[in-house]
Amino acid sequence: MQLNAKSYGDISKPPLVILHGLFGSLNNWAGQSSVLAEHYQVWALDLRNHGRSDWDDESSYSAMSDDLLRFIDQQGFEQIRLLGHSMGGKVAMQFALNHPDRLSRLIVVDIAPVIYPPNHDDVFAGLNSVDLPNIGSRGDADKQLQALIPDASVRQFLLTNLYRDGQQFNWRMNLHALQRQYDQIAAAPAIEASSTNNTSCFNGPTLFIKGERSDYIQPAHRQAIETLFPNAQARIMAGVGHWPHAEKPKAFNALVSRFLAG
Repeated sequence: MQLNAKSYGDISKPPLVILHGLFGSLNNWAGQSSVLAEHYQVWALDLRNHGRSDWDDESSYSAMSDDLLRFIDQQGFEQIRLLGHSMGGKVAMQFALNHPDRLSRLIVVDIAPVIYPPNHDDVFAGLNSVDLPNIGSRGDADKQLQALIPDASVRQFLLTNLYRDGQQFNWRMNLHALQRQYDQIAAAPAIEASSTNNTSCFNGPTLFIKGERSDYIQPAHRQAIETLFPNAQARIMAGVGHWPHAEKPKAFNALVSRFLAG
């Protein structure tokens, strides 16, 4: 399993790895990666079944945590700082629980270590409804998505995955595998028997960032967060939803930079 990656910044700086969310790619984090590269060697990754990384039928957090471990071993990093958004935040939490010694600081963006009910049925239906062999442009795909995905910003985010493969458009993400494995994507990260951790939690400095208008992190999730990440702090970004890094990038970058420098 090879992960596509893009690096920003000087190799002499401490490494910071960034993980995108479901249906995303490393390209979603280009702006933040460039800013954070002032103080860190930033590595933005495409997770398996996304972007230009390899495809596989397995989409569990255990498997994606193993992918990340192989990547940082390949780079020769003893420790990293790690930031993950949404699904990428769950991968980051799983990695922290499995390999706490390889992580100095953890940032989790708008997701909690809990099981979520299905909430992407319309997205999968919309993506599957696009007549890839017969569309002639990104605009054609957007029109076909509108019936099931009325939010234009969500459609534009999803359409970043569309590319022309020869004479036909295709999705860069492994749509069918993600849909088949959705139960695993909705699952919670957990302590595993194979973990190198000798405790039942990650004790390192951890920051949870919540979008004020997002319901992904709720008061009911506090106990799960405190149990698995007892050294966690939380910050709420006002006026944003599930994509705080895209909605208020300057405020987000400042918040992340302060925590990483602490």
